[in-house]
Amino acid sequence: MGLLTLGYSPCPNDTFIFFGIANGITDTAGLQFDIQLQDVERLNRMAIEGTMDVTKISIAALPFCQERYQLLPCGGAMGRGCGPLLVARPGFALENVRGSRVAVPGRMTTAHLLFSLFLGTKPDVEPLPFERIMPAVARGDFDCGVIIHEGRFTFQRYGLVELLDLGRWWEEETGLPIPLGGIVLRRDLGHLSQQIQSAIRGSVAYAVDHPEATRAYVRQHAQEMDESVTREHIRLYVNPYTLDLGLEGRAAINRLLDLGASRGLLPETPDDLFVP
Repeated sequence: MGLLTLGYSPCPNDTFIFFGIANGITDTAGLQFDIQLQDVERLNRMAIEGTMDVTKISIAALPFCQERYQLLPCGGAMGRGCGPLLVARPGFALENVRGSRVAVPGRMTTAHLLFSLFLGTKPDVEPLPFERIMPAVARGDFDCGVIIHEGRFTFQRYGLVELLDLGRWWEEETGLPIPLGGIVLRRDLGHLSQQIQSAIRGSVAYAVDHPEATRAYVRQHAQEMDESVTREHIRLYVNPYTLDLGLEGRAAINRLLDLGASRGLLPETPDDLFVP
């Protein structure tokens, strides 16, 4: 078996999760990986193009690449109290959001899907790399923005206020955790599923047991360099769902995708969405 392409984002939770694999610490059962760190929307597009073997994607992007990929039960981003936020400058009211200028971190992101579900329609938005959204809203380039990742800890620094916590809205509507991102595997590589899952779980376990060892690698790639923000980011997004989605995690993903499809925002998803 040659090199497997492995994609994940430079966000602290991803670099923390994959530190062991990236640095040759985790037992990969002989598998070797060509690692590519990209913005989450770029990873979504690469998966849709079919250019990656194993990659992090937004859950909302899964229906668009489901013919080529299945979802692994580990390594993703899911939880409670960790969803995207809609932010604006002081004085802008949530009831004015329809028809306003809104920046989102990509049209294929779960953040965009949640915003669309909240509005009940596909909004007119402008995609931007997530780290550019808060400065753009602060400058007045947009009326509001949907922010993800460590932005939920830092938006006040830009003089912005929270209009809506889309994760809290989702939890109140469904009672389920918010499924943000997951790791997908090419369907024709399904025979490697158990080895890859074991490698990911081993990498997570090493990072949890040796957090200090991951620090330099995480900081090397993080957009937000504040150590306390990085630690809080990892604490929030690396949790029991990272090791295994479980029945509740699968239910959350199915509910999100079913709602998106029922409202014409996503294609229908197949029964074999998850790796067996």
